[in-house]
Amino acid sequence: MVPNEVNSKKQRNEECFINCLPRDLIERVFLRLPVSTLLMCVGVCKPWQNLIRDPQFVTLHLKHASRFALLFFGKESIAGERHPSEAVLIDEAWSQSTYAVPVVGPDDILFGSCNGLLGLYTKTSSIKIANLATGECLRLEKPVKNLKGDHFSFYSFGFHPLTKEYKITHFLGDCVDVCPQNKDRFNVIQVYKLGDETWKDIRTPEGLSLNCVRNSCSINVDGTMYWLTEDMAANWQHAVMSFDLDKESFARIQLPASVPEDCASGGPRQYWITEIDWKISISTAQTYPSQPRRLVGELQIWTLDNKAEQSWSQNYNIQAIDYIPGPNLAHGEKLLAQCRDGNLYSYELLAENVTSKLLKMAKLLDFSPHKPDNMQSYICVKSLVRLDVYKKAGIVCRPNQREGWELEKWEAWQHMISKMEELWSRVHQKEHESIVCWLNGLLPHVSDDSIRQQIGMKIGQKFPVFPDQQPRSLRRLNLVEQKRDLEALLARINNYVEIIKGVTQALESINSMIHSVIQDQVGASSSNAVIFSRNHSEGEDAAET
Repeated sequence: MVPNEVNSKKQRNEECFINCLPRDLIERVFLRLPVSTLLMCVGVCKPWQNLIRDPQFVTLHLKHASRFALLFFGKESIAGERHPSEAVLIDEAWSQSTYAVPVVGPDDILFGSCNGLLGLYTKTSSIKIANLATGECLRLEKPVKNLKGDHFSFYSFGFHPLTKEYKITHFLGDCVDVCPQNKDRFNVIQVYKLGDETWKDIRTPEGLSLNCVRNSCSINVDGTMYWLTEDMAANWQHAVMSFDLDKESFARIQLPASVPEDCASGGPRQYWITEIDWKISISTAQTYPSQPRRLVGELQIWTLDNKAEQSWSQNYNIQAIDYIPGPNLAHGEKLLAQCRDGNLYSYELLAENVTSKLLKMAKLLDFSPHKPDNMQSYICVKSLVRLDVYKKAGIVCRPNQREGWELEKWEAWQHMISKMEELWSRVHQKEHESIVCWLNGLLPHVSDDSIRQQIGMKIGQKFPVFPDQQPRSLRRLNLVEQKRDLEALLARINNYVEIIKGVTQALESINSMIHSVIQDQVGASSSNAVIFSRNHSEGEDAAET
């Protein structure tokens, strides 16, 4: 039997054996596998494909999925240099991702995360819903094209656990309605259900503040969207508005009755709506007058305990934090906070009644040159949720790695990345074309084994063995790994320069040794020739005699 046929038959037998196992047993094994592995298993056989793509299995796998902190940095221009949008993932072990997220284009801005799907705002006439793990992407038309004053924070993305429906909401400012003078207010929320053909307009019970939405954004918890609005009659001069994604109804939630105390050195007080452990939270602190996101004094965090009774409890009262990301400022049991030194830190909190102390500070990453007020933090998962079931409503595709990068404004950035790759190749080439190779090329000319070994050992002492060049990945590194890669490159270049200096100093002694050996060999060869000639002459004389 042909070997290929034997292997093929063996493979079929193994597949049959696995598929003979109870379905629930196979399912329990698959539930423990990451999405990346399951995506490869889809192509193994039809039964596996049917199981992995089964909506019930997708839902079960989602419940078992590990949670990540997704740190998003929007595109910005710093010192005349453009920096694209970036995303970095931090897992439950606080390890950071290495590569850029392919579904995030250089001009995209994140406006929501839900069940492994990302909502991405673009300046074009469409928005994107993309699966973080599978790369599947759904492009949808915006409710209003070329809307003046539109902003990514006016969009929100959520999922209702009972109806199993995904919905996108958009706060439509009055500037496009009959009251252009009220450009900072809105009376309409536009709602789109994934799979529908059109957006739906729903009027709010009253005119609401668009500025509050822009400053504090919105969150989605358990099928309801929440955001802050102005309420000048309340103690905090703010209230929480909610919108049920199933009933599409509004409600107002009053904030705590106690009034936060302001310090004389602080500026205006800011409020942010956040989510901590699937609960609605309000974070508030005074800020610097010229820096509306930089905190002064204490950061208070309140959590909504009972939605029906509108009761709140103060969880934390924290000192000494410069910036907080949102809308998810906690990951696991630790708090995320940014400092003006350009670093992101995680803190363990020790609560003494309400007042909390920051303990066990750990540096997570250096996000410079991005500004600290240009970072969002979302809790996300990697899921098998499919978008192709909604293909009638929009364009479903897998984004090209080059998508968005072909624009002229990103040419300088692309050139910089290409330059780094070129430098890596040149450094490796120089290392292996160094003087070591030249010296090793001289050794075969030394005929004496012991002397050749002695010179080789001296070369080994003077010149280190350069590491082999590892294959460079074609995937783009994220901003954190790019900086590490650049630091490694600079260290490699500096090390090579120092080695060349040492090489120059060592060349004379090694060359002298090689020259001496060669001369000795030449002299020995000449002496042997004279002796041989003399012996040969004496032999001829004896023969004649």
